[in-house]
Amino acid sequence: MESTQLLDCAGRRRSPATLPGYHRGRPPRNKGLRYPADPPTVEEIISVMRAAGDSPDGVRLRGVIVVLWRAGLRISEALALNESDLDSERGAVLVRHGKGDKRREVGMDRWAWEQLNPWLELRATLPVGSLFCVLRGPTRGRPCSAAGIRVQLHTAANAAGVRRRVAPHQLRHAHASRCPARVSRAGHSAATRACRSRDHVGVPARDRQHRDRPRRSREARANDLGHKRASARSLSRPVTEAAPSARPRPPANHQRAPQPRRRSSASR
Repeated sequence: MESTQLLDCAGRRRSPATLPGYHRGRPPRNKGLRYPADPPTVEEIISVMRAAGDSPDGVRLRGVIVVLWRAGLRISEALALNESDLDSERGAVLVRHGKGDKRREVGMDRWAWEQLNPWLELRATLPVGSLFCVLRGPTRGRPCSAAGIRVQLHTAANAAGVRRRVAPHQLRHAHASRCPARVSRAGHSAATRACRSRDHVGVPARDRQHRDRPRRSREARANDLGHKRASARSLSRPVTEAAPSARPRPPANHQRAPQPRRRSSASR
């Protein structure tokens, strides 16, 4: 039985994997694989930026790397940025729809803005829209896809000779590993939660102790709080005041011994 050849609107061969339902019931290729957080070094990131080149695609890739690395954004947050979300005077980047649809503002240093300026000048010649957009074709000016950025980043890393997995989220890891205090500004609800899920970050000893400590029940924490309050009240009393002593009560069948009467002065 001969299979019909799939063609697209331009007459080119089309892969069956592009059809809806082709992957239904099939496990993904990366099922069970784990990619540990292994952030690239500063030298490796700079070499990837140099290998991107000076073409329009390379200038856009360098801008994406700078935003992911120096601002610590996710790839979805970086591709959702608009031109109006940048404030070079204040050095701020506005993330309107972060993870959980949360709004936040992050900053970038002066070196990052210098590396982003070539792309901003090129972006001014394109239609108004997203910050990182498509450069050519009928969709010119629309947001570019995350898959295309991943492919370009992987190609530039191979050209630079980086013997490490370089992905967009690895640049976010590199941002957090440079300074653990920045984790709280990276879109997480708490720095300890981010440090617990990412062991590559240089966690201080105090946070590491809090992370590795087993979680106690609510009743045990309430008892500890009651003991702390009682000890605080006892310490707040003045030194001259004697603490009330509880007299032991005699048993029920105990008979008191008769006490001798004292003679008054009139009877003497």
